[in-house]
Amino acid sequence: MAKHLEILDGLQRPNDEGGFELKKWIRYGVIGVAALIALSILWPFNSVPTGYRGVVTQFGAISGVEDEGMVLLPPWKKLSIFSIRAEQADVKDAEGATSDTQPVKVSLTVRYSISTNRVAEVFEKYSHDGDLSSYVQTATHEVFKQVTARYTAPDLIAKRSVVSGDIATALRTKLNTYGAQVINIDMTGFSFSPSYMEAINEKVTQEQKRQAADNKLKTVESEQKQKVAIAEAEAAAVRATADGQAYAQLKVATAQAESLKIQNAALSQSHDVLELRRIEVEQTKASRWNGQLPQNVYAGAPIPFLNVGK
Repeated sequence: MAKHLEILDGLQRPNDEGGFELKKWIRYGVIGVAALIALSILWPFNSVPTGYRGVVTQFGAISGVEDEGMVLLPPWKKLSIFSIRAEQADVKDAEGATSDTQPVKVSLTVRYSISTNRVAEVFEKYSHDGDLSSYVQTATHEVFKQVTARYTAPDLIAKRSVVSGDIATALRTKLNTYGAQVINIDMTGFSFSPSYMEAINEKVTQEQKRQAADNKLKTVESEQKQKVAIAEAEAAAVRATADGQAYAQLKVATAQAESLKIQNAALSQSHDVLELRRIEVEQTKASRWNGQLPQNVYAGAPIPFLNVGK
């Protein structure tokens, strides 16, 4: 009996030691996990990524805003990451009405960012991460209605760039209330009711036809004017030629008349000279006569003696 008790006692010892070791490791494990949890809770080192700000709160109240980089905080403070990067809000089918009661729709893309000096205000009032897309969409709908009500439908089409500028200006003012600044606005869609668009297309078609007719009329008028100008130029050329010829003939006739006038004046002034020349000619004839009369005298033939006698 005693021997059996010794054997049983020997069997029980190893089991007691093994159980003790297991309990010890379990205790160490629990302590380690608790230490990790405590370390993670009490870990004082934090970081703020590029393009963000760190909002520090203490028991729910904002105690400061940290810039990008490493942040050292005590365990009773909490760091929230807040985006100041450019964000985008898509506004689909914003509806409005023109001053002449034409319904109009538009789709816009608004890019914005949170003003760095208003991070704490936005965190407290509107968003804990810098996402204001819902506010931007609501503000855009309101602004679009206000702006389109200032224009008639034709002006809204003809002055689209002006309308876009008015929307941007009004939206900047509106979003400034929420601490956001508008980077840019793109109008990606702009449309009226189908019936109005059909009427506009018909009007454009008629206007194009009218312009085509006006251009054709202007072309015909231009061609007619060109023909008239050519005819007038040709007539002017003919008149100029005739006038030139007549002028030339007049000058020739005038020159001839002047020449005759000069000759007559010269003749009238030189009568004695002419008479002297005549006498000289007659003397020359007499000096060359050999004293013989012509054998045959015809009627009307000159007789030298008679001529000399004179």
